[in-house]
Amino acid sequence: MDSELPVLYSFRRCPFAIRARMAISYSGLHVALREVVLRDLPAALLRCSPKGTVPVLALPDGRVLDESRDIIDWALAQHDPDLWRPLTPVRQADLLSLLNDNDNRFKQALDRYKYAERYPEHTAAHHRAGGERFLDRLERRLARHEWLSGDGMGTADIAIFPFVRQFAHVDSDWFMQSPYPHLQDWLERLLHSALFAGAMRKYPQWREGDAVTVFP
Repeated sequence: MDSELPVLYSFRRCPFAIRARMAISYSGLHVALREVVLRDLPAALLRCSPKGTVPVLALPDGRVLDESRDIIDWALAQHDPDLWRPLTPVRQADLLSLLNDNDNRFKQALDRYKYAERYPEHTAAHHRAGGERFLDRLERRLARHEWLSGDGMGTADIAIFPFVRQFAHVDSDWFMQSPYPHLQDWLERLLHSALFAGAMRKYPQWREGDAVTVFP
């Protein structure tokens, strides 16, 4: 069965893996899930992708996707029932701008805020302020529409949500008192979504020779 299904190497607490799992679930696809532990990566994953990050999707045709955005694109190309993919060049450029901002500047600020003790040259509040520039952008967007993607949930929402979730949880008291009411509401809706619940389901660490675990 492994040879018939795409194989997804994943770690449930990794935001990049969370968004890939959410996209796969939304698309109604099935993959053979191999849940890994980052400090004990299996040789099979490293043979697929020597850079040793997750998620990694090994396709039956031999292709390997080791970037979560590529996995999202692959899933939506197979089946996109609610038209999450932006269809016009303007909307495509808008999505690309949002995701690039999230995956680069905001992710860097998140890491420094979450692990502020590793970056003692600045305070946690300083690193938080760096991330707030992106939160401001999201808040303005959500003041106009219910979702980052517009009037319905879309790619931008599931691709950015896991990172905002982590940022909010660094200091949840601060986040709930912050001037981002639309962002707070958006985050709560996604936290209580079936897609997120499915993506966060616990699985045992995969070992060579284990039976196939089909996700979702």
